[in-house]
Order: sequence, then structure tokens, then C-alpha cells
Amino acid sequence: SMRSFTLAIFLPASAALAALTVWAAASGQPGGRRIAGLVTLGAVAGLVAAVAYDLFRIPFVFSKELGLEGWIPHLRLFKVFPRFGAMILGQPIEQPRYSLAAHLIGWAYHFSNGLTFGVMYVALVGDPRRHWLWAVLMALVLELWMVLSPYPGVFQIHLTATFVAVTMLAHLIFGVALGFACRRLPIPWSRAAARPPQPATC
Repeated sequence: SMRSFTLAIFLPASAALAALTVWAAASGQPGGRRIAGLVTLGAVAGLVAAVAYDLFRIPFVFSKELGLEGWIPHLRLFKVFPRFGAMILGQPIEQPRYSLAAHLIGWAYHFSNGLTFGVMYVALVGDPRRHWLWAVLMALVLELWMVLSPYPGVFQIHLTATFVAVTMLAHLIFGVALGFACRRLPIPWSRAAARPPQPATC
């Protein structure tokens, strides 16, 4: 179950990665500092990309409330988040009304996905300054993977052409934001790691 996975694997693994990153940053070794910097950069860039991803989707989610339905189709693109939270809490996926805890935990899980995708991207490409199109490629592969997986069936998502086109564009924006954030943001501790040891003075 998602609850068991979260408690037994996701949270301990996340805590271990955070602890190892802090330890590597404090080690004083150039290699350790660089690894810690890359993990931190990936996490921050992934979070930035997740925010950009959701900002793009807001007009579709609230097109009725914003009076844009004639121009922008109304899509329930945020419907899965409280369901994530309900599954983590061990509750039924479908509920007439989700608790505040289910909403908050679901959104936290969503943003943790963006954060970890950023770390995964940096680990895959090695050099975060590589062309941002590599991040776009990864994001589009993730979208294709989602569409072809049991994910839509589990959450009762109807894969219409409009839905697929909008989510594809959203993942495109995620990739662009991730790629540019990795290229533009400074790598923490990289300067300290890059400085050669200074000779001793009398």
C-alpha cells in the first residue's frame, strides 16, 4: 500500500539522503561538498519546476471561477492530490469530502515528487549545466510513462485528447523550468570545493 511504502521506504530514504547530504557538505572534502551541492541544487531546481508546473495548470483548474471556460477548458488537474493524502493516511481513495490532512499531505507528497525528480535529473546528467533540453526530454518521458501506466485507471482519469495535450504542455514547462534552474542557480559549496588548498605561511 502507499501508506506502507511511505512509512517504510519513502520517509526513511528521504531522511537518509538529507543526512548524507549534510554530512557530505560538512566533511570539508571537495568531492563530498560537490555531491552535497549537486543534491541540493537538484532539490531546489525540482521544487522550482514543480511550482512552474502547477502555475501553468491553475487557469485550467479554475477556468469556471475565473470566467475563462469559453477560452480555457475546465480540467480537474489537482484532483489526485487529496487522493494521495488519503492513501498515505490509509483511507479510501474516493471520498465525498477529503479532510484537511489528506489535502496537506497530498500536496506535500506532490511537491516532494518534484524535488526528487530534480535530484534524479542531476544524477542522470551528471553535469547540471548541460543543455536544458535534456530536462525537457526527461519530463516528457515521465508524462508518457504516466499515461501508459495504471495511474489514470487508479485515479479514474479520462485520457481525452485535451487532457493529454495540457498535461504534456505542463510537463514541457516542468522540464524547461528544471533545466534552466539547474543551469542558472549556483551550486552550493562549489566555490569552497573548487579552491585549492592554500600553502602554509610562516
